[in-house]
Amino acid sequence: MELEEPAKDSTEEAIAPPLPEVPSEFERLYKGCMENPDDFNGWVYLLQYVEQENVLIAVRQAFDVFFLRYPYCYGYWKKYADIEKKHGHIQVAEEVYRRGLQAIPLSVDLWLHYLAFIKENSDMTDPETEGRIRATYEHAVLGAGTDFRSDRLWESYVNWETEQQKLANVTAVYDRILGIPTQLYSQHFQRFKDHVQTNNPKHFLSEEEFVQLRRELSKASLAAMGGEEAEKRVEEELPPGTEDLADPAKRVTEIENMRHKVIEIRQEVFNQNEHEVSKRWAFEEGIKRPYFHVKALEKTQLNNWREYLDFEIENGTPERAVVLFERCLIACALYEEFWTKYAKYLEGYSTEHVRHVYKKACTSHLPKKPTIHLLWAAFEEQQGNVDEARAILKSLDDTVPGLAVVRLRRVSLERRHGNLEEAERLLRDAMETGKTSSETSFYAVKLARQMMKMQRSLSKARKVLLDAIEKDQTSPKLYLNLLELEYSGDVAQNEAEILACFDRALKSPMPVESRLLFSQRKVEFLEDFGSDINVLIAAHDEQQKLQKECDSTKRKAENGYDRYFSEQGVLSICQYGGWGQNSWGQYNQYAQYNQYYPPPPT
Repeated sequence: MELEEPAKDSTEEAIAPPLPEVPSEFERLYKGCMENPDDFNGWVYLLQYVEQENVLIAVRQAFDVFFLRYPYCYGYWKKYADIEKKHGHIQVAEEVYRRGLQAIPLSVDLWLHYLAFIKENSDMTDPETEGRIRATYEHAVLGAGTDFRSDRLWESYVNWETEQQKLANVTAVYDRILGIPTQLYSQHFQRFKDHVQTNNPKHFLSEEEFVQLRRELSKASLAAMGGEEAEKRVEEELPPGTEDLADPAKRVTEIENMRHKVIEIRQEVFNQNEHEVSKRWAFEEGIKRPYFHVKALEKTQLNNWREYLDFEIENGTPERAVVLFERCLIACALYEEFWTKYAKYLEGYSTEHVRHVYKKACTSHLPKKPTIHLLWAAFEEQQGNVDEARAILKSLDDTVPGLAVVRLRRVSLERRHGNLEEAERLLRDAMETGKTSSETSFYAVKLARQMMKMQRSLSKARKVLLDAIEKDQTSPKLYLNLLELEYSGDVAQNEAEILACFDRALKSPMPVESRLLFSQRKVEFLEDFGSDINVLIAAHDEQQKLQKECDSTKRKAENGYDRYFSEQGVLSICQYGGWGQNSWGQYNQYAQYNQYYPPPPT
């Protein structure tokens, strides 16, 4: 195995020393992960090993490939950044954090680690540093601030602005968090009140809000005392801007009144927020594992997510619903149903966002799950992106070969867009690569149906089925579909072909019970459409012989006879009344159809 040499960091020297040799143990562990990427423990061992050995080229190779499959493991993003930092590659470490936050923007922990990293590695004497850190906090709360468990991030933001002695900014941050349902909503309001009570309003309010509040309070006071022309007196008595009142007593009163009013205004916001929190509290209490893990979630956890999502869709805003979906898909990343639900929800808002959800699900988290890929391909086809839909289905067919549902979807896509030759090629290829005779027969029936209905070629369809019967002579389904094919024409003119089909089934090595049913239907056909009484009598005699042969085992079949034939797709197919009435392929073909759809890998 050859490792690609990483791009040079801008801080590295132009002439770098030779790359260290990669340990053979790394190659063994890395190969194991490539061969079995679903083995999470194998990845854990690999990452532990490269971290311990500290060979940077191996570290980068291992972590970069790991994150292609498991981008929601926020702790490993930090480990990766720490290793780069340890090697003195500060810019590369920051880029690792950025990549991680792009992959999992709701990770409060990763944002806090990144903020700590920015503060630690910034020049505090640089006048632009404060603005850069503040901008990072803004990105953080925009990305994760509406998460119900985002309290630590908001507290960090408040504490940092307090350290910068920007009390008006602290108030502005509180104004945002007080309206967001979070776990520690009550603590935020109490700390906000402490913030107000311990500081001067002209310091913790913006100049605009301070002046407006001062005017309102002064006007209300004058009006209460019966003062006339209160507006004019306010203009005369109040100092400009945030200057203090000249009278110390009035100054103290104004400060207390302002504090009271500021809290009173926010109290209404808090009360509404408390109501929203109460509606979600039970759901949040039910979330026991909010982080990603490969282990399956308990049914109660899954049900809680389903009910919470339904509630938020019904009662919340689209913004909150999207955040909850994103949270859910961190914990439930390996469950198709939640990705599907999210994509369907977004269809009413943004085509690009729908595409992004499908792409993330199929390329990272669920590369071998067929349902989500089929939905993605159908979505792209709906948007007119036929080539993209074709590529999605082909990729899945290559990744998880042998799934009939995928191959048939590829065939149907080509048929819908007039590519009948490609549709035929796909079916023939499936016949050739079938692992069992029954699987080959299944695709033969599909191909014959397509040739009959799409190409209008009875002869081609007949040849496909006859060739399939030669390879699988014990399949009732093939004989039944051949009979259906022959019945599709004029039964009087096609009598010889129909009888030949019956005889082919009766001479086959199928179980005697199956042959008896064909014999019975042959007699019925001759009674209704036959032209020779001698042939009818001979068919009747043949049926009696088969009946006697079956009678010897009748006792064994008393409780399971009809069920056996129903399960084999024979009894319901061979009901005479359906031959000339049902359309092609309506004869309960492949009653156990799902046997050709192997379960997806776990």
